[in-house]
Amino acid sequence: MIDSGLAIYKRLLGYVRPHWRAFALAVLGFVIYAASSTALAEMMKRLIDGIQNPDAAFRLFLPLFVVVMFAARGLGTFLSTYFMAYVGRSVVHTLRCDVFNHMLHLPGVFFDHHSSGHLVSRVTYHVEQVAGAATKSVTILLREGLFVIGLLGYLFWTNWLLTLLFLTVTPVIALVVGYASKRFRLLSKRIQHSMGDVTHVASEALSGYRVVRTHGAEAYEKRRFAGVSEENRRQSMKEALTKAITAPIILMLVAISMAALVWLAMAPALLNSMTPGEFVAFITAAALMIKPVRQLTEINSEIQKGIAAATELFGLIDEPAEQDAGTRLPARLQGEVLLDDVHFRYGDDQPDVLHGINLAVKPSELVAVVGRSGSGKSTLASLLSRFYSPTAGTIYMDGVDIAEYQLGPLRQQIALVSQQVTLFNATIMGNIAYGVSDPDSVAVEAAAKAAYAHEFIDRLPNGYATQVGDNGVMLSGGQRQRLAIARAIFKDAPILVLDEATSALDTESERYIQKALEYVCKGRTTLVIAHRLSTIERADRIVVMEQGRIVEQGTHRELLRADGAYAALHRLQFEDVA
Repeated sequence: MIDSGLAIYKRLLGYVRPHWRAFALAVLGFVIYAASSTALAEMMKRLIDGIQNPDAAFRLFLPLFVVVMFAARGLGTFLSTYFMAYVGRSVVHTLRCDVFNHMLHLPGVFFDHHSSGHLVSRVTYHVEQVAGAATKSVTILLREGLFVIGLLGYLFWTNWLLTLLFLTVTPVIALVVGYASKRFRLLSKRIQHSMGDVTHVASEALSGYRVVRTHGAEAYEKRRFAGVSEENRRQSMKEALTKAITAPIILMLVAISMAALVWLAMAPALLNSMTPGEFVAFITAAALMIKPVRQLTEINSEIQKGIAAATELFGLIDEPAEQDAGTRLPARLQGEVLLDDVHFRYGDDQPDVLHGINLAVKPSELVAVVGRSGSGKSTLASLLSRFYSPTAGTIYMDGVDIAEYQLGPLRQQIALVSQQVTLFNATIMGNIAYGVSDPDSVAVEAAAKAAYAHEFIDRLPNGYATQVGDNGVMLSGGQRQRLAIARAIFKDAPILVLDEATSALDTESERYIQKALEYVCKGRTTLVIAHRLSTIERADRIVVMEQGRIVEQGTHRELLRADGAYAALHRLQFEDVA
C-alpha cells in the first residue's frame, strides 16, 4: 500500500502520460485564463490613471482591452474545462478497466476473503472519487493556482515590499491545510469502506429477495441497511464539519493579511511613491486573491478523497494475480488424471481439508466422488481447474504436472457444471456459447438438443434470442441446469467436472438431465461430485470420501457388498425412506 499522497499522484500521472497533448492544451487554457484574469488589475490601474488625463487613444484602448481580456478568458476556460475533462475521464476509464481486468485474474483465496459488494464498490464508487480528484479538483487547482501565481507576480511587480508582508500569513495557512489534508484522507477511507458495506448489504438483500420475504425479514434487512447507511452518513458529516471549519479559518487569515495590507498601503510614505492607479491595482489584485484561495481550500477534501480512493485501487492492482508459471501449451488432452499424495488447506493458519489424496482416473473413465457434506469433494474439483493449488503433492494430467500448463489453455480443457448455475443477463445463445464472440448457431442448437434444452428454448417468445434475465431468473431450475450442460457440450472439453449438478432438481428435470449427461460424458473423462447416489450407480468407479480422505473406492455393487461407508450412505438415502 502506498501512504504518500505525492507518490499516489505520481502514479496517477502515469495514466495521464498517454494523453499529454490534451493535458498540454488544458494547461495552455489555464495559463490564458490566469493571465487574462490578472489583467483585470492592470485594467483598473490604466482606468484610474487614464481618467485623470483622458485622450482619444485612451477611449479606444480601454474598451478594446476589456473585449480582448474577456475573449481570452473565454478561450482559456473552454480549453481548460474540455481538455481537462477529456484527460480526467480517460484516466478514470483506464483505471477502472485496469482494476476490473486485474480482479478477473486474482486467485480464488482473494474472493473467499472479500465480499462482492466491496469489490463492486471499488470499481464504481472508488473510481468516481478518483474522477473528482482527476477532473474537478485538478481543474480548480491549476486554474485558480495559476491565477494566484499570476496575481502574486503582479503584486511583486507593483510593490514587492508590501507583497512580502502580505505573504507572512502563508506558513500558518500551510499548517491548517496540512492538518485538514490528513483529516480528510482518514475520513475518506472510512467513507469508502462504509460505501462498500452499503453496496454489500443492498446487493445481498435484493438478490436474495425471495428468502427475505419468505422469512418475513424485511424489517431486519431495513435495520441492517439503515445501520450501514447511518455509518456512511456519520462519516460524511465529519468530513463536512472539517471542510466547514477549515475554509472560514483560511479565509479569515487571508482577510487579516488583507486588512494589514490596506493599512500599510495607506501609509503616507507608500502613498506618495505610488500613483492612484497603481494603488487601486495593488488593492484590486490582492482582493482578487480571495476567491481563488477560497476555492483552493475547498477542493482539498476532493483531492484527499481521490488520494484515499486511489490508494485502495492501487492496493487492489498490486494484489498478486493467480500464479501462472506454466509454459506448456496443451493440445487436446487425452483426459488421464492422477492425484499424487495431494494435501490442501485454505490458509496457513487453517487445518488441512484434504489429506494425502491418491487417485488415478483413466481417459474417458466416469468416476463419481461421494461423501457427507464437508468431506472435501468440491475442494477436490476446484483443484483440478487450479482455482486453488495443492499445499502438498502433485496433480498430473496426461502425465504432466498441471502447474506446468499455461493456466488459460488448461482451463479450456475442462468443462464445469455445478449445482449453482451461473447464467448471464444475455440471450440463450450468448449463455450457451459464453465467451465466443461470433458463435456458430448450428453448433449452439446441436448442443442444446444434446442437453434436452432445445424443446423448451423453442417454446420461448424469441427462441435462442430470448434474454434470460439476471442469473436466468426467467427460467426454472431444471432449464437453467440444462443450459449449463449445453454450455459444457458446446465447449467440447475432454475433461468434465459435474459438481452436484442434479442435487436440487425435481424427478422430471433430473430424468432429462441424466439423459443429457449420458451424452456429454461419452468420450470424456468425467468426475461427478454427487449427493444423490441414484445418479451415479452406473459410474465406472465410485470414490468415497470422509473428512478429506478417500476411504473406499470401487463399483456400486462392489461397495454395497463391502458394507462400508458407501453402503451406510446408501441405507441412509434409500432403506430408511420407508
